[in-house]
Amino acid sequence: MRHRIAVVGSGPAGLTFARVLHRHDYPVAVLERDPAPDARPPGGTLDLHEGMGQLALDKAGLLAEFRALSRPEGQAMRILDTDGTVLRDWQPRPDDRANPEIDRGQLRDLLLGPLDVQWGRGVTRVVPGTRDGVLVHFADGRQETFDLVVGADGAWSRVRPAVSPVVPHYSGVTSIETSLDDVDTRHPDLARLIGDGSLAVYGVNRSLVAQRNSGGHVKVYAKFRAPLDWHTHLDLADAEAVRSSLPTLFDGWAAPVLDLLRNGTAFVHRPFHVLPVSHAWAHVPGVTLLGDAAHLMPPLGVGANLAMLEGAELAESIATGPGDPDGAVRAFEEQMWARAGKWAKITAAGLERLVSPDPAEALALFDQVQPS
Repeated sequence: MRHRIAVVGSGPAGLTFARVLHRHDYPVAVLERDPAPDARPPGGTLDLHEGMGQLALDKAGLLAEFRALSRPEGQAMRILDTDGTVLRDWQPRPDDRANPEIDRGQLRDLLLGPLDVQWGRGVTRVVPGTRDGVLVHFADGRQETFDLVVGADGAWSRVRPAVSPVVPHYSGVTSIETSLDDVDTRHPDLARLIGDGSLAVYGVNRSLVAQRNSGGHVKVYAKFRAPLDWHTHLDLADAEAVRSSLPTLFDGWAAPVLDLLRNGTAFVHRPFHVLPVSHAWAHVPGVTLLGDAAHLMPPLGVGANLAMLEGAELAESIATGPGDPDGAVRAFEEQMWARAGKWAKITAAGLERLVSPDPAEALALFDQVQPS
């Protein structure tokens, strides 16, 4: 008997879970609140690790297609001092596929493939333990029951309260994101400054990072320590006001570095929220979580990789197991908690060093991870 399974959320975790089940001819309902795949900007670029995100794509039968789309050259990393001096300039080997980059939109479309996503089905609440299974409440007032509901709906998950009362808390670090379009033509000096991959500059309790995406698009992230309400005097929807005031937070930094902000288009506030490092819950039959819904951590290149691997592993266990989804979920959760707890500690410590009173800590961390 095939069990009725739903995954809430069409991010990397939910789509990988659904795609691996689809590969095994196992039906799954993908429930997504957005009305269409392109309803919101997809975000920046992701580096998919060989033993995590790429392994998940291999389980989904998509590794060759990923390699055709990905940008190995995007692994390049250049670090500048605040005065513009180049401190590190790491270039990957031509055959280096440890962490190639791919745009989030390209990854989403790759994973979507033949999946039949139910767009515009916002989940408001999940109630386990009813007579007919797990009851899912939708924003339009409808209800539906499933044997298993997998919450892959991100930081502010509507599924999480069914298994855990814990909510994310502010890490003390916030980020302002902006973009540069057609950078090679419109801003050739900045294009050369950034190079083929990422550029990072670290100062006292703040950093500036620029990342190439495909098609000449660059994402720029200004990160700094501040109270959550630091921006009350500033209208973040007023791009001109943000463009004028944001560089003052980086006073004294080299002009070409500040030009990354001065030439930005729209600005988006992204405070970093996290779940407790050791977040776990007493198993609830019929409900589980993946990715940020389960273990929200600082965005240091691990979250999406973990989420995709978890989605692939859980789907594979359900599809190839002896027909007991609850047993597969129990075993999966134990494995997920141990691995995610380890990475949550690593990323929490990493954020402390990357946005630190001592900028040398960030450089030392880079040298540990990627020796020059």
